[in-house]
Amino acid sequence: MKAPWKRYLLPAAMCAAAAGIGAFGTRVDSDWYKSVTTPAWQPPGWVFGPAWSTLYTLTAVASGRVLTRLPNSRDRRAYLGELGANMAVNVAWSWLFFSARRPDASLVDSLMLEASTLRLLRKAAAVDKTAALMLTPYATWVGFATVLNGEILRLNPDEMPRSLSCTRTAGR
Repeated sequence: MKAPWKRYLLPAAMCAAAAGIGAFGTRVDSDWYKSVTTPAWQPPGWVFGPAWSTLYTLTAVASGRVLTRLPNSRDRRAYLGELGANMAVNVAWSWLFFSARRPDASLVDSLMLEASTLRLLRKAAAVDKTAALMLTPYATWVGFATVLNGEILRLNPDEMPRSLSCTRTAGR
């Protein structure tokens, strides 16, 4: 049997990789982002680093707890697969929003991320209530970020590619 602490290593590595790759795609100092209109209720920029560091840490620890409580290797592999998919969708958001400058595509990604996060939370709740509580801030923050992304898109209609916009009129 694997030592229980070893079940925390892979979730921690996955979350750390997502944090690093996502940060690499985040360009808050770009001229494009500086020109984007954001809502008055958007938190100040300095909040995001500590918030995401906390959320990734909680997710890694919660996932380690889940892995130590799942009954078999098949269930553990399935959970790790879902966590990996969640982290990939999470990373994609930064690249879509900041690097590709596609708040429309990042909004779709954010909705997928919220669905994936809620699924992880539900799976955690089935085996460990504490792990589920630890994932709750992640689900809450992603929900908030989704609303924020949607509002940024609404405030910046010119950021919607012409092929996707239903509200544009000829000559605009």
